[in-house]
Amino acid sequence: MKNNLFFSLLFILSFSTLTVFSHLFSPLDNYLINSGSTLPTTLHENRPFTGDLVSKPSFSTSSRPLFINNQNPLPNLPPIYNTARVFTKPTKYSFPIKDKGTHLIRFHFHAFNSSNLDLGRAQFQILVDGYVVLSNFTRFVTDCQTNPKVVEYLILVESEKLVIVFVPNQDSKLAFVNAIEVISAPKDLVPEKAQYLSSGNLKSFDGLNNQALEVVHRVTVGGPKVTPFNDSLWRTWVPDFEFLISSVGSEKYYFGGRINYRVGGASREVGPDNVYNTARLIRSKNDSVPNVNMTWVFPVVGGYKYLVRLHFCDIASISMRLLYFNVYVNGQLALEDLDLSLVTDSLASPFYADFVVDVDVSIGALSVTIGPSKSSIPHVIDGMLNAVEVMKLNNTHKSLDGDVCADFVLKSRRSRGNTGIFLTLVAAVCIVLSLSIVIRRRIIESRESVSWSRLPVNLSENNVKG
Repeated sequence: MKNNLFFSLLFILSFSTLTVFSHLFSPLDNYLINSGSTLPTTLHENRPFTGDLVSKPSFSTSSRPLFINNQNPLPNLPPIYNTARVFTKPTKYSFPIKDKGTHLIRFHFHAFNSSNLDLGRAQFQILVDGYVVLSNFTRFVTDCQTNPKVVEYLILVESEKLVIVFVPNQDSKLAFVNAIEVISAPKDLVPEKAQYLSSGNLKSFDGLNNQALEVVHRVTVGGPKVTPFNDSLWRTWVPDFEFLISSVGSEKYYFGGRINYRVGGASREVGPDNVYNTARLIRSKNDSVPNVNMTWVFPVVGGYKYLVRLHFCDIASISMRLLYFNVYVNGQLALEDLDLSLVTDSLASPFYADFVVDVDVSIGALSVTIGPSKSSIPHVIDGMLNAVEVMKLNNTHKSLDGDVCADFVLKSRRSRGNTGIFLTLVAAVCIVLSLSIVIRRRIIESRESVSWSRLPVNLSENNVKG
């Protein structure tokens, strides 16, 4: 079992020859849209967002622009949340694609109050390149009314344009967005293969890069929040304390040295320095290995497969071949006797391991546990984790939110509109027919009152016949 798990780990790391990119990643496709604005806006990380109401944008939309302004913005709120593009009918954005492959798509939402519209009542669906990425916006409304909400997806784009469609629900007839990002991702960000962990067994999960992914959790372990300013892909990594349920015997650790990125390991685009130079670890302080575990629990929506990406970087050991520990995902042994230095052949060198797991509808959570193994050694580090990412995989309907496909969403929206017209016509026809029947009856009754008289009630049957 030990050897099988170890070779599985090596398989994960050998999916391709990775290149260590420069710190300044420059994507070929880099659309940053300040929705509902005519003015360009630059954020703190020096990223210029273009207003989508400019006269000649580098993308196209399919409807007349409707927009509103945030008249009472929150203090220190980024300017992209001061405007919003509003949709009252299905609207399409089309982005020309230069670099085919995985793309990062981010939607920014802030349901601010407006004298014209209540964005908090918006209900809509979003389709991206044939995938249903959002069908229940109401689950974000509470969060994005107080603070902006950013929803991120990773989607393979193989055509020369990426199409995003906003579809307002029939009830609210209202959709909106504050900003959109469409960015071509580094080639090593989503590999072709992962390990599928089910019933305690590991097997290859092929075609991971063909799946649509929704980023559900992106967590730095043992360190402070990492903002887009300190991430070459402009991601946000939140601290782990709200997910950590078992921390007795563990400690935070900060590394002040240089992270040793290498060919064959994780690049800065997979995980930035500020993620790998902090960790939470288990340390043996006497002649025995501590009998403790570190466990994190992440809320998720059940009924989907999830990619669990675990980031490791041995920044605490004093020498190689001293750190051994076990890794569990959803209570199942994923890696046994993991020796980081054997995999990376050096200290402070990062790598990640990808596992795909099923989450039952009735559970709604997944867990990650780190603990000592039978090979752990006293007086050294006996467990470590630097970061965790949890991403939802699309289901068989090509949906990340529900059991309907993109075609059904569009056809349903069109049929509802046609149904309204049809019912109006039916009602009009019914009124005309009703009037014609009433008029016809009156004409017949007037004719019959002249040409026909009722028989006397006292006549016998014989009289009638005779």
